[in-house]
Amino acid sequence: MGSAYKIFGRTFQPHQLAIATLATVAVIAAPNPFAAKKPKVAEIKAESAEEEAFIKAYIEKHSTEAKAA
Repeated sequence: MGSAYKIFGRTFQPHQLAIATLATVAVIAAPNPFAAKKPKVAEIKAESAEEEAFIKAYIEKHSTEAKAA
């Protein structure tokens, strides 16, 4: 156990630096499980405003029927 690193006047062992590095990477790379998730919304590609309104009304009508059943 001869090697040690001096950082900001403090002595650190190599295993301490390795653990700190792995912990830092895990905290940064891990997704936040408590983050609010955005609901998925289907993109409507309609050629006209009437067609888009019809599609939205159809989806709204049938999604409420599915929830009621």
